[in-house]
Amino acid sequence: MVTARQLPGGDDTIVALATAAGRGAIAVIRLSGARAISIARALGASDLSPRRATRVALSHPDGDPLDDALITWFAAPRSYTGDDVVEISTHGGHVVPALVLAACVAAGARLATPGEFTRRAVLNGRMDLVQAEAVADLIDARTTAMQRQALAQLDGGLSRRLLALRDEVIHLEALIAYDIDFPEEDDGPISPARIKHAAESLRDALRALINTAPRAAVLRDGVLVVIAGPPNAGKSSLFNALLGESRALVTPIAGTTRDAIEAVLDRAPLPLRFVDTAGLRDTDDEIERLGIEVSARYLAQAQIVLACGSHLDEIAATCDAIAQRTVGTVISVHTKADLDTAEADGEMMRVSAETGEGLRALLDAIDRAAAANSGLNALSLPAGDAVLVTRERHRVGLSAAYDELTEFVSMWESGALPAPVAAVHLYAARESLSDLIGIVDTEDVLDRVFREFCIGK
Repeated sequence: MVTARQLPGGDDTIVALATAAGRGAIAVIRLSGARAISIARALGASDLSPRRATRVALSHPDGDPLDDALITWFAAPRSYTGDDVVEISTHGGHVVPALVLAACVAAGARLATPGEFTRRAVLNGRMDLVQAEAVADLIDARTTAMQRQALAQLDGGLSRRLLALRDEVIHLEALIAYDIDFPEEDDGPISPARIKHAAESLRDALRALINTAPRAAVLRDGVLVVIAGPPNAGKSSLFNALLGESRALVTPIAGTTRDAIEAVLDRAPLPLRFVDTAGLRDTDDEIERLGIEVSARYLAQAQIVLACGSHLDEIAATCDAIAQRTVGTVISVHTKADLDTAEADGEMMRVSAETGEGLRALLDAIDRAAAANSGLNALSLPAGDAVLVTRERHRVGLSAAYDELTEFVSMWESGALPAPVAAVHLYAARESLSDLIGIVDTEDVLDRVFREFCIGK
């Protein structure tokens, strides 16, 4: 595998703002590369020791004062990227970080591209490709569940599982090679049944890992809970009350919500993704009609639907309207319990966004529905050594390896092709797993992985 310095621009020392731009207490500018120390010295850092923060009066190489800052040097190879890394902690805001960044460039650094620091870490052996993706997942995590899974992946949980599966493929290849080397013995020294059993066990393990993808999607995005009903049924008020903040515009004018509004409630054991949808009704308003079409698409994807209404007849009409539009669990919700004293029918939930009545009970009912949903059974936060397939790249790579194992088993059982030809599928399965971890030097794979990273990471 190539190292960072063997790639175009790999000898450059790169620089980027590692913290969010804008007003704040501090900003961190990160340098990485062979010239990181000399650039820091050009800005006034004359006496740096590894892993020790040093106070420095920063100045531009042309002499203009910049800031009173702290500089920390992480010496290669014990740094994030594997190269010398210098982190400059300046005062926050817009002007100071920009001036220090410009001074680094004037001293010889190049602005980093998105993900270039982590890309160098992968190429220098500080982490593998799956762990690098976990860095991005950790930054993008919207739920505690996904944050925990990303940390487990960053710690190497998924990487170890993929390496173990790859080792099993290699072991199977070794059995085939041994069988080929001893053609004179009856059935070879390794029985065909043993090879078939090993291949099927490996294929089953791949399928089990692939099947965790929907679980990871729920932990990442939340269980999709769609709030549906006619205009002015209290949907937006309920949406805001469940979230505990005003996210949707609430007015007494029918048809206010003309598009879907989403928000994630980070709740244990499963996060919930609430969607406030346009009111379901016949309308000649083109914009409102488009909003209702969006509502229909959400209903088709929903795992749980809150069928809302301000009185019993309205709730029944909502249930009828969504009956052919969703396969999710439907919970009937009386949204204005404080204004209507009529008794609820059956398991209908009575809530009031105004007084808070019934909100906790409704959330508990949603939790139960999520756990009982046939597509989400046994879902929980990952624990111990549990690993999940969190990205489409992982699922595609594992599926390719699974398909190759399936082809191998079919050929091996039928005996239609010689063992060396059937073993080609084992090689392809191994390469798919290697490609996932980054063992294979595939530049286009690296490009795809780091394209969506933020600058400075």
